[in-house]
Amino acid sequence: MRLRRFVSLAAGAVMVLSLGAAVPSAAASVPDDRPLPPYTISNPPLPPLTSGGRATTVRQGVYHHAAYDIEIPARWNGELVMWAHGYRGQDTVLTVDPPDFGLREKLIGEGYAWAASSYADNGYDVRAGVVGTHDLAGLFARLRQRPRRTYIAGVSMGGHVIGRSLEQYPFAYSGALPMCGVLGDDRLFDFFLDYNVVAQDLSGVRAYPPQADYLTNAVPRIEKALGLDGLTPGGPDTTNALGKQLRAITVDRSGGPRPGAEAAFSVWKDFLFTLGAPPTGTTLAEDPGQLATNVGTVYSPNAPVDVNRTVQRVPVADRADRESARLSQIPRVFGLPTAKTLTLHGLGDMFVPFSMEETYGSEVARHHLSGLVVQRAIRSAQHCEFSPSEAGRAWDDLAGWVHGGKRPAGDAVTNPRAVAKPDFGCRFSDPAAYPTGTRGLFPPCPAGAGRRQN
Repeated sequence: MRLRRFVSLAAGAVMVLSLGAAVPSAAASVPDDRPLPPYTISNPPLPPLTSGGRATTVRQGVYHHAAYDIEIPARWNGELVMWAHGYRGQDTVLTVDPPDFGLREKLIGEGYAWAASSYADNGYDVRAGVVGTHDLAGLFARLRQRPRRTYIAGVSMGGHVIGRSLEQYPFAYSGALPMCGVLGDDRLFDFFLDYNVVAQDLSGVRAYPPQADYLTNAVPRIEKALGLDGLTPGGPDTTNALGKQLRAITVDRSGGPRPGAEAAFSVWKDFLFTLGAPPTGTTLAEDPGQLATNVGTVYSPNAPVDVNRTVQRVPVADRADRESARLSQIPRVFGLPTAKTLTLHGLGDMFVPFSMEETYGSEVARHHLSGLVVQRAIRSAQHCEFSPSEAGRAWDDLAGWVHGGKRPAGDAVTNPRAVAKPDFGCRFSDPAAYPTGTRGLFPPCPAGAGRRQN
C-alpha cells in the first residue's frame, strides 16, 4: 500500500502538470471519424486468425482521428493488450500495425484480445501515441466490455509511449512490455547530436548546423577523413586513429563497453549521419533535435584528439520543452512506472541505443521502484531485432508476473561491470537465432552462460 500510494502521488503529479497538452485545436472542426489534415488513412482489411477452430472477431475504424484495429478471440480471457507502434517518419499516411514478433498469434492463441492505434499524428509525436492508445482502450470497453486487465506493449518510439503512459494514466495498465524502447526520452537526441558533432570535430569538417547538402557533401568528407568509407559489418577494420576514437566515443555514449558494441558500430556508422540532416519542419515531432544538447557532456576517450576542448557545443534550442513535465510531443519519462514492466533491448542497437535502458533503470532505482521493472539484454545489433522466442518468453514471464507469479529474472543493466562481461546478454538471447541477422557479430555464448545470472 505504501508503494502504491507513493507511485500514485508521484505519477498523479506528472499528470496534473501535463494538463493542457491536448489534441490540436484543428481537431474541433474535423469529424471524429476522419484524420486531421494533411493525413490520409491506409488500413486495409485485416484477415481474422483462427484459434481453436474458430475465427477471431476483427473490428477496424477511425476514432479520435486515428485508425485502429481490434481483434478478439472467440474464447476471450477477458484481458486486453494495447500495441504501441514505433516511429513512422514524416509520412502523411496513417497506418496500423498488429503486434510483431509472432505476438499477435501468441496472444490470440492464449485468449487475449489486442488493439492498436495509428495515432492521430506521425513524426516523433509521443503525445499522440499516449493519448490515442489510452482512448482506444476506452473505446474497446464501450464496444465490448471493460477488460479485467489491460496491458501495453510496443517497440521503439512505442517504448517512449509506454514509459510515459504508465505515468500519465497511473494504474490504467497492469503490465508493460516496451521493446527496443526510447525510455531515456530526449537523451536519445543528445546521442544523435553527439555522433555528428564529434565526427565533424575529429575530421575537421565543420558542418553544424547542417546544410541541405550535409549528407552528399560533408558526410563523405568526414567518412574519408576517419577511414569509415570502407568499413563494413564483419569486414576488416579500415578506421584510422581518428575513426577509432569516434567508434570508442560512440560505444561509450551508447551504453559503455559491452559485447558486440564495437562490431555493431559498422552497422550504424552511416545511418547515424542521416540523423544529423536538416529537419523537415519546425514542430518537435518534425525536429526533435530542438531538445538536444552536448553542453557539459564529457566525451571518453579524449585522445588522440582533445575532443572535450575542441568539439562544438550546442545549447538546447527549446529549453522550455526539454525541462517541462507536461505531455508534449516529446515528453519526459520520469522513471515512475505504475505497472509491472519487462523490457527487451539489443546490445548493439545504436538507433535507440542500449543507454536508454541504463538511463531508465537508474531513474527507476532513484525512485526506489526497481521491484516493478525487469530489464533484459539481447545479443543483436539491428534495431528491434528479436526472435519470436525472445519476445514470446518475455510476454509469458510478464503475464505470469502480473497474474501473481514470481518476479521474473533480468539482466543487471545498470551495473557497468556486469554489462562489460563477455557473456552479458546470453541469458535471454535465443540460441537458435545465432548467427542469423546481426547475431554473428557477437561471439558465441560460452557453454552454460545462458543459465547464469549476469
